[in-house]
Amino acid sequence: MHPVSLPRPTPSRVWLHLLLFGVTLGTTFLAYLLLFGRSFPFSGGGLLAEDRTQALFFSVSLLSILGSHEMGHYVLARWHRVDTSLPYFIPLPVPGSLGTLGAVIRLRGRIPTRNALVDIGAAGPLAGLVVALPLLYWGLLHSTVVDSPPVPSPFPGDSSLWVLGQNLLHWVMEKLTQAPPAADLVYTSHQTLFGDNLLMKALTWLALGPVPEGKDVVVHPVVIAAWFGLLVTLLNLLPVGQLDGGHLTFAVFGAKARRVGQGVALVLLFLTVFVTASWGLWLVVASKVVGFGHPEVVRPEEPLSPSRKLICALCLLALVGCAMPIPLREVWS
Repeated sequence: MHPVSLPRPTPSRVWLHLLLFGVTLGTTFLAYLLLFGRSFPFSGGGLLAEDRTQALFFSVSLLSILGSHEMGHYVLARWHRVDTSLPYFIPLPVPGSLGTLGAVIRLRGRIPTRNALVDIGAAGPLAGLVVALPLLYWGLLHSTVVDSPPVPSPFPGDSSLWVLGQNLLHWVMEKLTQAPPAADLVYTSHQTLFGDNLLMKALTWLALGPVPEGKDVVVHPVVIAAWFGLLVTLLNLLPVGQLDGGHLTFAVFGAKARRVGQGVALVLLFLTVFVTASWGLWLVVASKVVGFGHPEVVRPEEPLSPSRKLICALCLLALVGCAMPIPLREVWS
């Protein structure tokens, strides 16, 4: 492989990356206050010191995970002499959001080999996990176990397309038949439940021991940030198109990777219909925005090395460890 001289980012571009990082730090800080805080900077009582500290923990932790993910891609892309940009953080100043759409890098050159494709594709999720897992463990050590009634998990799920469709049909029939409306249910409590995955369960057991029935964990803000980091890792490792997992699948299977991506789309469709309709958004993104195709590398004849196959297997384990059927669930009782 002949070395290629790549231009360094211009100072103006570096300032753009730093500016986006700073803005995203602010939007994620405010997003935590809106979603989980008890006070707000512009309210009459002002911002409580505890809320300020927790929001800062959340914002710094989340951006550390997202930044390490993209820097993993960046470092390995530069190692393989692929022209690429520094990470662009994407602020999202929308109430009800996390304050960010994540971070991206822009690859301006073609990937030379399948081995390079594995290195660049796997570096992001693995680097993100290297930061997320210690943060998750630390946050769980600083979390609290409290009494909590068990929450049933029906199938089909309460928020599945199947149940939502049944509720809509029931409402339409009430209007058509002019039947008296059912009595409104009175709710006295609301919970936001974060979905469990194998990594979350394992680290909870290590940090807090077995959590008995009738107990739950009130998590530290760092746990929330790390949990979202695991969710981002899960979505990126899906073996679809040009997602990180799609890069790895293409490196292993070549053109047959398209069928793997289509199979994943069927799984997402099942989850949307019978588990939670929230997967429908990612189904559209995966099938219509990302797509199932993948560009060929420059030198496809170079075989995949055994070490890269092991990296692909490690990423498959990471995908399984991060998998959660219902990422977020709102429970009223």
